[in-house]
This record gives sequence, structure tokens and C-alpha cells, in this order.
Amino acid sequence: MSMAVDMSSKQPTKDFFSSPALSLSLAGIFRNASSGSTNPEEDFLGRRVVDDEDRTVEMSSENSGPTRSRSEEDLEGEDHEDEEEEEEDKGNKRKRKKYHRHTTDQIRHMEALFKETPHPDEKQRQQLSKQLGLAPRQVKFWFQNRRTQIKAIQERHENSLLKAELEKLREENKAMRESFSKANSSCPNCGGGPDDLHLENSKLKAELDKLRAALGRTPYPLQASCSDDQEHRLGSLDFYTGVFALEKSRIAEIANRATLELQKMATSGEPLWLRSVETGREILNYDEYLKEFPQAQASSFPGRKTIEASRDAGIVFMDAHKLAQSFMDVGQWKEMFACLISKAATVDVIRQGEGPSRIDGAIQLMFGEMQLLTPVVPTREVYFVRSCRQLSPEKWAIVDVSVSVEDCNTENEASLLKCRKLPSGCIIEDTSNGHSKVTWVEHLDVSASTVQPLFRSLVNTGLAFGARHWVATLQLHCERLVFFMATNVPTKDSLGVTTLAGRKSVLKMAQRMTQSFYRAIAASSYHQWTKITTKTGQDMRVSSRKNLHDPGEPTGVIVCASSSLWLPVSPTLLFDFFRDEARRHEWDALSNGAHVQSIASLSKGQDRGNSVAIQTVKSREKSIWVLQDSSTNSYESVVVYAPVDINTTQLVLAGHDPSNIQILPSGFSIIPDGVESRPLVITSTQDDRNSQGGSLLTLALQTLINPSPAAKLNMESVESVTSLVSVTLHNIKRSLQIEDC
Repeated sequence: MSMAVDMSSKQPTKDFFSSPALSLSLAGIFRNASSGSTNPEEDFLGRRVVDDEDRTVEMSSENSGPTRSRSEEDLEGEDHEDEEEEEEDKGNKRKRKKYHRHTTDQIRHMEALFKETPHPDEKQRQQLSKQLGLAPRQVKFWFQNRRTQIKAIQERHENSLLKAELEKLREENKAMRESFSKANSSCPNCGGGPDDLHLENSKLKAELDKLRAALGRTPYPLQASCSDDQEHRLGSLDFYTGVFALEKSRIAEIANRATLELQKMATSGEPLWLRSVETGREILNYDEYLKEFPQAQASSFPGRKTIEASRDAGIVFMDAHKLAQSFMDVGQWKEMFACLISKAATVDVIRQGEGPSRIDGAIQLMFGEMQLLTPVVPTREVYFVRSCRQLSPEKWAIVDVSVSVEDCNTENEASLLKCRKLPSGCIIEDTSNGHSKVTWVEHLDVSASTVQPLFRSLVNTGLAFGARHWVATLQLHCERLVFFMATNVPTKDSLGVTTLAGRKSVLKMAQRMTQSFYRAIAASSYHQWTKITTKTGQDMRVSSRKNLHDPGEPTGVIVCASSSLWLPVSPTLLFDFFRDEARRHEWDALSNGAHVQSIASLSKGQDRGNSVAIQTVKSREKSIWVLQDSSTNSYESVVVYAPVDINTTQLVLAGHDPSNIQILPSGFSIIPDGVESRPLVITSTQDDRNSQGGSLLTLALQTLINPSPAAKLNMESVESVTSLVSVTLHNIKRSLQIEDC
């Protein structure tokens, strides 16, 4: 049963044109056509036609308006017309098809449908052709011509609007030029000349200086951190404002004096530095130091104090100038020492440097929070002035020094500084092939503080924050950069990754994971740690946080549980144990003894232990991919891992950006116990038995407790995480055949 379409009923006019003026004008044409008021001797554009039934009109799909490209549908209609004309062509002579002019009633019905549907489908054209007594092809061509003519009208209208807008802009531009010309050198807002502006600027600058002097220009406040006994303390940056009251010339004088002292400390031998027969480390002869630098005696520290002094040297994969630039950029400096620096800020620029890079002679006032990768050692907050000096074309000096107590306004301000840098820093000298020799001197004046017995030897001997730690970290960072930027990577150093883009993406993802682990494991004021004792009598630290905005971590409530302990195992053996995929099932409680196999393995350093791996843990139920980043240097070793989504990781292997992939890392920090000659420890070789001491192992596991940030933390969730830490530590001791210690 066919359905007839009633085209005679009047339909409300719909404006489908983007231009309001054009819509109104065309709507008026449509309304006239619908009401039958159109002159029967005029077509829909108002053109006069001859009233002769025998007169034929030659119809063409060509637009009578401006030439323009037509749609594929229009061209297709012309092709069909040509084919039909060829079929009717007799005697190899082509002739055009002649059409009678449409009647007023036919035009009115087609106009009504055109207002509703400018592009009628085949069914609608068939119904309309039957109703009007026209061929379907005639209806089709009428709609094609109508659309083309409407487009021409619309273009002309839009062009006129654009011309009017352009003319308006020209007039406004001309008026502005005339206004500036009349104003000459006067300020268009206040009418004053250049002299008046200079006077006003001078007044504003004077007011700003008064405000700075009154407020002490205290920088942004830091978050509260939590000490070992869970007492809250505010960062020294919240209170210490004495430095800001100093004249910049006075700060520059202090920096120059510190540079001279650092040069002597870095180059002098005995009797200033004596080498220990037992450990082989250099020890500062403090009596000789006071003779050499008598001004150091005047800078006293209230209460008990400890002097930590150390010196070390090493070759790094970076030229001296670029390395000096990195030290003067607080962001790059923090990234170079991500495991040692939890917070860093440039408080003020005392003096801009000279030269193309503007670092020679630069002086900055900086703040840093130093950390160890364990929550049981308190962080150290320190203010210091950093200066950069080019000593020769191939040699640079980076000097750090805290302002002396005598330079502070009050004694109370000095008492808030629990760590102070005596002239410290490094001398950087170009060697060859883009390498540099770095000689590091770390000289600290630290107030006496309580340190957990487990780490007391490491901290009190100066190894925790000493020169060896800084140099080893710098070497590892520069080596990683070289391997990251390398383009001629051997196949054995990039297994499982076929493209250079994929290699870089995987290394980026691993670096972000490790830096996230550094923030999670340390005692920085980013987190508040709570000391708890498990049912087995083991002490642990637990912290929780809510992630709302970081796309690189799962959203919700995250709990981190950490435990530190001493093991009679050399750091080298312990590091190899954790990074060995064949032994992962021995300690990883989540693997449940499943088979582990590497999918990809990427080298990021000369040592075979510096690598990134993607491992698959296959069980009967499912397969899990784990991203693992292993790093080791002459001071410490770190193994960080996290389960990753298989589909997104495959995209990273293909070279996609890994920035927003959610990663929640866990891992291990392994550092020497500070007693190199400790006997009876397990080592990888018999020759190393007396050359390496035991290890201080810190394990941290992170778990997403609830995906809702509004959820509350309960003891049941905390116990589930701490029990997982206990099981992991038990598995480690059992595998290494270590009795409880």
C-alpha cells in the first residue's frame, strides 16, 4: 500500500540558512509562493517569461549565477541526463532534451517541499512526480538547480557582509592611527609625557621596596612535615627571613669569599685532607681547616653541632658549560638529584649572569629539602646562596653557602636553621669528548638531632648526604641522558622494542615511575608518616593520600606502607636478587609463584644493572605486565616496579606518549650500612667478603584502597597493606637464608 504525500497543505516556513538577513528574504519568497501570490508570468526569481504554451525553455543544470564547484550529486545528475540524451540521439547528432515550463502550481508544491527538505530522497521525489504529473528526473533537476541558485544568492550576501566588516575595520584602524598621532609622546590614559611616567614608576618602585622590607619577602609556605616521633614541625622557609634584609652587595661578597674557599678545599691535599687507612675515604683535618680559614671560627651555631665534610671526584657524560647551566636551573637541578632532593625553589635572583647563557657571575638565593630514600631519616631543610663562576675557558665553579649567623637579624631566626651549608659545591672541568671531571666538596654544619639507630652510623659519618652520594647520583643521571638520546643503540641493549620512538617512550615511563617512588618513600613533608607495630612486633611507617587530579596515578585513596631493616648481605648481591626475573616469584607475594618472563629489556647505562624491563607474570587465571626500573651506582641501588595495563603499554612500545598512563609504583632502596669492614656478610664473591658491608634495605608498597577519593581509611585496609609488607620481607629472608635480625 503506497502512501500519498499531501503537498497542498500549508507548512510553516523553516529558515535553514546561516545568514539571518538571507533567511528573512528567502522566507518572504517562499511565503509568496505558498500563498499563490506569485505572478504566473514570472518564475521564482521574478524573471519575466512569455505566456506561450508552445514555447519551450531550454533547461540546464548550469548555474546562471557566479561559477562555483558543484556537489557530486549535481554532477551525477548531469551525467545521467547526458546518457539519456545520447540514447535519444539519432543520426549521430546530439540534441538537448526540451522541457515545458513548470506551472505555478507545480512550482508552489516543489517550493513547499524544498523548504522542508532541500535534499529529498528518491521516494519523496517519486511521490512528488506522481502528484504533479512530472518525470522523476524533472523533479530531481529542479531541486539541483534550486540548490545551486540558493548557494549563489547566499554567497553574494555573505560577501557583502564581509566587505562591510572590512570597511569598518579600516575606519577603526584609521581612527586609532589619528589618535596616536595627535597624542605624540603623551600617555593616552593619563595625558602625561615620558618624564611624568618615569616619575610615577620611581614612586611605585619606592613603595614596592618599602613593602618588601616590611614583609621580609617571605616566600610561599611549605607543607607541614612529620618527624619520627610524629610531632608536626613547620619548614624553616616559613620563618627564616633574615637573608632578605641583607644588601645584595653583601650577599655577593659572601659568595665571592665562598668561591675562593671552595677552590682551596677542592684542590688541597694533606694536611687539609687526610686519607683514612681503614675506609680509604678522605677526612677533613678540622684543626688545619680553622688555620686555613679562620673566619669559619666566627660563624658559630647555637647548641650542639656536627660538622660533616667530604670530598669526591668523578667523570660525567656532559660538558662543563651545559652542566653548569643545569645547576643554575632549579628544575633541572632537582631532576638531576631526584633521589636526594624532595623540594627545591629559587627564592630570589641576587644577580644576573653574563655571557651568552647568562650564568657566569650569576647569584641566586635557593631553598632545598634533602632526603634519603627511607621515611625513618628526617629531611634536611637548608637555605643557601648559589653562585656560578667561570674560572677558565674549560672550568666552572658552582658554589653553595648559607648566610652566616652573624648576618641574620635575630638569634631566633638562626636557631630555626638546623642545617647550614659551609662553602660547598663542585668544580667542573672539561676533559674530552663531551666529558667533564667533577670534584665535589660537601661541607655541612648540622644541629644535633635524633636519628634512628639503624641509620645512625650512615648519617653520623657523613655518608648519607656526603660528596660520594652527590657525585654517584650525578654520574648516573648524565649516563641515563646519554643512553636516552642515543640513536645507534645496539640490538642487545634494546630487546623487544623495534623503534627508537618506542624505546624513548618506555624510558620516559620508567623515569616517571621511579621519580614517583622517590616522592612516596622519603620522609618529606609531602606525606605524614604514622609509626605502627605489626602483630609480629615489626615497626612500620604508613602514610595515606588522596589523588584527585594527577592523571599519572589511579584516582582514589592510596596507602603506602614502608619498612627498613639491616641485612647481612652485600648491596650488590641484594640488588641482583631483586632484578633477576627468574627469582621474582621468591619474594613477590602477588606473583603467587607464577612464571615470569621478560617481554622487553632496555639498557640505560654502562652497568648491566641499569636497565628497564617489561615482564609478564603468567598464571592460570590471567597474565599481568610489570614495568621494572633498576638503577645502581657506587653509593645506592634502587629497584622500582608497578603493574601496567597491557593495551596502553603496547601503545607505549609503539612510541606513543606515556605521560597519562596510570602507575602506582612499589620498590626497594638499597644503601650501604656505613661500615665497610663489617665481617661475616654474604657477598657475591669470596674476594668481596671484607670489602663490602651489610645493606640497609627499605621496602615500600603502595596500594589503591578505594577508587573514591571521598572514602575514609580504615584499619582493615591498613592491615592488609602492612601484612603484605611483612610477607614480602619474610620471603626475602627465607630466599637469602637469613635468620631474623
